[in-house]
Amino acid sequence: MIEKTLKGKPAYWIWLAFLGVFIAIGAACYIRQYLFGLALTGMSREVSWGLYISQFTFLVGVAAGGLMLVLPYYIHDYKAFGKLTILGEFLAIAAIIMCLMFIMADLGQPLRGLNMIIHPTPNSMLFWDMVVLLGYLSLNVLCGWVILTAERKEVAPPKWIYFFVYTSIPFAVSIHTVTAMLYCGLPGRHSWLSAIIAPRFLASAFAAGPSLIVLACLIMKRVAHFDAGKKALDKLSTIIMYAAIINTFFVILEFFVGYYSNVPGEIHTLQYLFFGLTEHGHTYNNLVPFMWMFVFLNFAGLGLFAYLKFKEGSDMLLGAACIMIFLALWIDKGLGFVLGGFVPTMLGEVVEYYPTANEVGITLGIWATGFFLVTVLYKIAVGVEHEIE
Repeated sequence: MIEKTLKGKPAYWIWLAFLGVFIAIGAACYIRQYLFGLALTGMSREVSWGLYISQFTFLVGVAAGGLMLVLPYYIHDYKAFGKLTILGEFLAIAAIIMCLMFIMADLGQPLRGLNMIIHPTPNSMLFWDMVVLLGYLSLNVLCGWVILTAERKEVAPPKWIYFFVYTSIPFAVSIHTVTAMLYCGLPGRHSWLSAIIAPRFLASAFAAGPSLIVLACLIMKRVAHFDAGKKALDKLSTIIMYAAIINTFFVILEFFVGYYSNVPGEIHTLQYLFFGLTEHGHTYNNLVPFMWMFVFLNFAGLGLFAYLKFKEGSDMLLGAACIMIFLALWIDKGLGFVLGGFVPTMLGEVVEYYPTANEVGITLGIWATGFFLVTVLYKIAVGVEHEIE
């Protein structure tokens, strides 16, 4: 089936070449960071997790979002998701690989990652995060390839594969739950010290991942003649809308807990993110424009989804709603949650973080690698679908 990636229209090769440019830029920036160290980044003693870990946190949710396809199809026998399930599994593969790449970038020296295997520490959440990430990646590679091979041969998948399919369901939940525990297990950070972090992560995951899948389906419908079916997209858009509403509710709860209880640690983080925080006559507000953009995109996207539920709309409106929700959740979890959690510091000071050009270059390179993998994997899936037809 890999041979299908070697055939395509000129637009396919232009897109891969475009991504290849950013991959090359990211590789050059990473080599520079490898040679000169993490001093090239904007991270510091006060802000020890920057753009790399914030992107990792968001992408774990994108990978877990595939559960919203696997669960209805395999557990509830919802046949409308038949064409979409393999797309969810392939998206999870690309997202997990991106997560691992961001972790390697954050470690500075990639060989440090072997310490998790050579010197395992079961009492650390980082150890369990490695276990569930590698486990979920392996399960999706195995299940996706075996099931797609069976579809190509037009035979039923072997019965033994369903054991691994069902096993992947708790793994999908655990990858984001364990990631949430990395944050809410740190007692010195007030904004992260909350039992609602894991449910909030899962709610955002079940909106971000499916949003990207819907966008991919709409694009492939135009360029690859792949029709996932109106019923499937309508049901998936409903899932996205409800998950985004739940995530919004959880964010509102954070405001209630902070301002009603009048806990300074909670209030200062929210104030810094949405209004700016003043200390010694200087106002720190580098994330304020992003967070208000999150608010606008989130409610605008929900408004479009609500409109599409009551009135027939076009693919363009559906795509716009998915883009808004995806970008809103990326800002919320990929920027605000992680970076805002370091303000104020455990000593009550305000230290802002600004990513350097080198960090941005590596980040763009990893995102381009992810889109490259998704493109190639989806090319295989669509090629098999056309072959069957």
